[in-house]
Amino acid sequence: MRALVQRVCCASVYVVDDGASHPSGEPVGRIGHGYVVFLGVRTDDTSRDAETLAGRVAGLRIFADDAGRMNRSIVDVGGAVLSIPQFTLYADTRHGRRPSFVDAAEPERAEPLYLRFNACLAAAGVQVVAGRFRAHMTVEIHNDGPVTILLEAPLPP
Repeated sequence: MRALVQRVCCASVYVVDDGASHPSGEPVGRIGHGYVVFLGVRTDDTSRDAETLAGRVAGLRIFADDAGRMNRSIVDVGGAVLSIPQFTLYADTRHGRRPSFVDAAEPERAEPLYLRFNACLAAAGVQVVAGRFRAHMTVEIHNDGPVTILLEAPLPP
């Protein structure tokens, strides 16, 4: 399981309607300061991986303390997470120009693990705003720093 974590000042997610190239209407989710987390689920990921990764995201210390050092977690600063399911984090581009997604879990397997990840974050005291699974989304991000961190569970060899 992979979480691409971006520290943000604010972020929104819109669902794109009927194949349009732009969002319509109000966002389906919006946060102030916190993280946008793009979550990819691999074919062999488990509920335990979702729990481990949520704990790592909740404990990640990339907010500044009083001395200006990255030393505070999202829980410490009362931030929120905009959680976006993204199977393309498991794109394999080693063979040619078209990505293969054979390592990405099928939606029926991935969605419950995505929901478990979100539930574990919420249980850790983080406000979670979810994107829409299996939808074409537009994500508006105001990256803070920019700070972008890739986390994985289990840890790669």
